[in-house]
Amino acid sequence: MRSAWAIKRAGQRWAASVGLGLCVVTSSALADFSIPGYELVYTAPVETALQAPDLRAPDAVWSALFDEAQQRLSLGEFYVANQRGSRLDNVLQHLRSAGERGVRIRFLLEEKGIVLSTPETLAQLKAIPNLELRVIPYAKLTGGILHAKYLLVDGKRAYVGSQNFDWRSLEHIHETGLLIDDPSVLKQLNAVFEQDWQAQEALVQGIAVKPVIQTVVQDDSRPDNYLVASPKAFNPPGVLDSEAELPRLLGQAKTRVRIQVMDYAPLSYGPNRTRPYYAVIDNALRSAAARGVKVELMVANWSTKKPNIAYLKSLAVLPNVEVKIVTLPEASNGFIPFARVIHSKVMTIDQQKSWVGTSNWSGGYLDNSRNLEIVMQSPAMTARIDALYAQLWNSEYAQPIQGDKDYPAPRPGGGH
Repeated sequence: MRSAWAIKRAGQRWAASVGLGLCVVTSSALADFSIPGYELVYTAPVETALQAPDLRAPDAVWSALFDEAQQRLSLGEFYVANQRGSRLDNVLQHLRSAGERGVRIRFLLEEKGIVLSTPETLAQLKAIPNLELRVIPYAKLTGGILHAKYLLVDGKRAYVGSQNFDWRSLEHIHETGLLIDDPSVLKQLNAVFEQDWQAQEALVQGIAVKPVIQTVVQDDSRPDNYLVASPKAFNPPGVLDSEAELPRLLGQAKTRVRIQVMDYAPLSYGPNRTRPYYAVIDNALRSAAARGVKVELMVANWSTKKPNIAYLKSLAVLPNVEVKIVTLPEASNGFIPFARVIHSKVMTIDQQKSWVGTSNWSGGYLDNSRNLEIVMQSPAMTARIDALYAQLWNSEYAQPIQGDKDYPAPRPGGGH
């Protein structure tokens, strides 16, 4: 397989007009965005004008990873949902082939994700030879969930992204992820999986799982590219805390921050359907705007529910802040629950730094749920993510938030 930093494909011959002709990405720029150890992977929702011919789709990447596995595969997922004949159905065939040739497969699933999973898909997984399926009640650790979406191959390669193990994530949802060959990050990702795999076994046996004692000093020294994770209490030693790192990075921003998330609200989830205030991210964004940083924020139309929409409107009235609501058209074959939405979780800062991960930007994710984020300090990678961002920002699907508009409640279908 081609290395993640040596990929030269059809994009070299492609000059893309991004959005409404407001941003042009040249073929040479597209050819050279990759950096050692990382390949950007993208799901363009079908039946939209969004495209990125130079980026591989996740189903192709996952299938190739399963095909190259020799000893072990490790997957951490929120839930699983397949549909016969889908792209995920094909991916599952590659996973089955890996099991049939003797690859040990460990599949860790979130307990609260069982209700979102389809029984047929769970049965498909259980029928794969050499596959061990474990369900972790992450709430017993922190009150949160296993929300990360990632996989590891022989400890040598990994995938981290917004895509759930769901056929809709490969066809009908805007998603972004990374194929990773970086040895230091791979070591940490393996440690995260082992931490959670062993925690699941302890929880099932009724053994208390103690928080990890962190020995790392959270100073300003960082490699160019690195992993952050949550929750801090159950990060392996040496893995930085995403809840602390996100506001730290925003605090360093000087000119422009671009953010795309499905869900944004300075609120968490409490007992009896309460929404406790969670200001960590919101305070950092408001502080950046106050010191003159231009903040662009795109959220899914699913985030227009109350009370989220009120907080988005209050953010949008600030100087230096623009907020857009993204609505993808319904599929031609009708309404698809939990689909036709933007689900990427990305950020760029000052055309220098990028953040690609699995967490929504509201309480309950960075503080007490298992999520993974990759930080890359690369102008080349940031330029490519910015171009992907600009395509959507300038498209017909993204509309500025209107302070005087009474937004209708999103159609039932939820989001993850």
